[in-house]
Amino acid sequence: MAVPNYIYLKLKMPGPNGVIMIKSTYEHAYNYEVECIKYAEALMEAKTLIVDLDRLGSQLPKPKCRARTFEPMEAIKLVPVDPACPDNRALRISATLNIK
Repeated sequence: MAVPNYIYLKLKMPGPNGVIMIKSTYEHAYNYEVECIKYAEALMEAKTLIVDLDRLGSQLPKPKCRARTFEPMEAIKLVPVDPACPDNRALRISATLNIK
């Protein structure tokens, strides 16, 4: 039963003791409109972000299994840890290291 008048920025509705009239100003209406536009833009950005994240999530590469062996990129030398030990434990070091 409320009747809004957008030109005069008034809202009239019947009340228990007569007509209830709510007034506003153009400045208040303008500020409210700007706030509504910012909110609508934020919602659109959020929806776009959600769609982009879903699309990127579906394009992620599948995780690869870990390699079982490590292959060095350069030549290596085997240096025995303890030559007297019979289990032949050795360190692997780069063959390109300087003696200094």
